[in-house]
Amino acid sequence: MCDEKTIRDAEVYLRRSGRLTRREFGALSAGAGLAMLLPRAANALEVTAANVEVQTPDGAADCHFVHPSSGAHPGVLVWPDALGLRPAFERMARRLAESGYAVLTVNPYYRTEKAPVLPEGASFRDEAVRKKIFPLMRSLTPERTVTDATAFVGFLDSQDAVAGERKMGTTGYCMGGSMTMRTAAAFPDRIGAGASFHGGRLVTDRPDSPHLLVDRIRAHYLFAIAENDDEKDPEAKTALRQAFDAAGLPAEIEVYAGALHGWCPPDSAVYNEAQAERAWSRLLALFETALA
Repeated sequence: MCDEKTIRDAEVYLRRSGRLTRREFGALSAGAGLAMLLPRAANALEVTAANVEVQTPDGAADCHFVHPSSGAHPGVLVWPDALGLRPAFERMARRLAESGYAVLTVNPYYRTEKAPVLPEGASFRDEAVRKKIFPLMRSLTPERTVTDATAFVGFLDSQDAVAGERKMGTTGYCMGGSMTMRTAAAFPDRIGAGASFHGGRLVTDRPDSPHLLVDRIRAHYLFAIAENDDEKDPEAKTALRQAFDAAGLPAEIEVYAGALHGWCPPDSAVYNEAQAERAWSRLLALFETALA
């Protein structure tokens, strides 16, 4: 999870690796530079994308919906990381849609403001960013996650581009990892696959800990864990494994060596292309089997 330790880890990583400065990386993140970071599949489908509003009990949630331009395909609900819906996640959604999925990426902060809530290149390394984002993160209670998931799943199921007879997937990054589990638990008959990338607070000592929901879940799962997240809480992966084994559910649980918290989105200062691509390939493998 995004905290002071992950920020320190990122600083050490950038100094040791000789990676771009924050300003240089922010410049690269804008426009064509970021798009070049995401390779296009050789068999990529043509897609249609639009910014949409999804009505929830708490107001209209602004989201990005992208899907193959023809036919009906499995729906996928994407919960972004703590920095929220932004161009990097729109490009990731397009890439997933090009592989044959109807993808809704949501603004989890819609109750407060529309996306993007921060300019491109924003980083948790900046105090001003943390002061803005931490209160927004704290506003996302488990109850609100389920309320929102209900609306988002309903939206996907109302679209002609979504194949209602096929299971739906959900992916989450950072704080979004736990949101996938709450979604899967709330809709066990609808969610067939879930994936958490450097997910935070998946195992806690609270009675509403996400790992305690596994007995309500029927989805196959992928947990791609950052190395420094595992160092902070090495028992979390064990608790997840025990929970999924007890439920008789397939779960791929792996610590990605050398990958720091936040390594998957291409606009992250600690983006690790090799490990991000490997995680992406495991996501496609999961969806190919679980959403068939």
